[in-house]
Amino acid sequence: MINCIIVDDEPLAASLLENHITKIDDLKLTGKAENALQAYKILQHQPVDLMFLDIQMPHLNGIEFLKSLPQRPKTIFTTAYRDFAIEGFELEAVDYLLKPITFERFFKAAERILRNTAGSKEDFILIKTGGMHRKIFLSEIVFFESQGNDIKVVLNTQESFISKTKITDLEKTLSGKGFVRIHRSFMINAAFVTAFNNNEVKAGQHQIPVGRSYKQDFDTFIAAVSQNKLL
Repeated sequence: MINCIIVDDEPLAASLLENHITKIDDLKLTGKAENALQAYKILQHQPVDLMFLDIQMPHLNGIEFLKSLPQRPKTIFTTAYRDFAIEGFELEAVDYLLKPITFERFFKAAERILRNTAGSKEDFILIKTGGMHRKIFLSEIVFFESQGNDIKVVLNTQESFISKTKITDLEKTLSGKGFVRIHRSFMINAAFVTAFNNNEVKAGQHQIPVGRSYKQDFDTFIAAVSQNKLL
């Protein structure tokens, strides 16, 4: 059971969140606060695993409040404003939900908590798309495909999107994290590889070619697979 609190000065928004929480058996609402001071008192007197935290509140906003905490519970920001998304993710927020929050979007955020109840941190990267920086968990990414000056990101949900990120920059960022460059235009997540030969790799439902100039990297990948290091 994951103990949750809601910190929000808008009664309607807090009521909607409470309704969403009651629909998920593994979430238990243990407290509600209208401002940071009330929330701090709750955190001092009872265990809190997850905090749904509004940003625009009187006296002390949600960003400042979270920064002030010596020990931070897992936090999902809930706000009507997009402007604080990057700063929120820098504080390792689990997610950033824009009001009004649908149950479908709420459940997607809560599911990330439920998948990691053991407390381990799940690696993620921030990728700019559609004018915003989007938080993507590495476990969701099947492969990257370079498309000129852009890159296509393909997720295990069948969703894909385009970013101005360069594949060479991503290759450096994701070094040693289960990703391998097997073609000038493709970098794959080894966790999704189900079959391969000398010319191509099957990742999920996708057939991805192996480039000649990346043969050595591919051979290293094959050796790691054979020793159960990546799969």
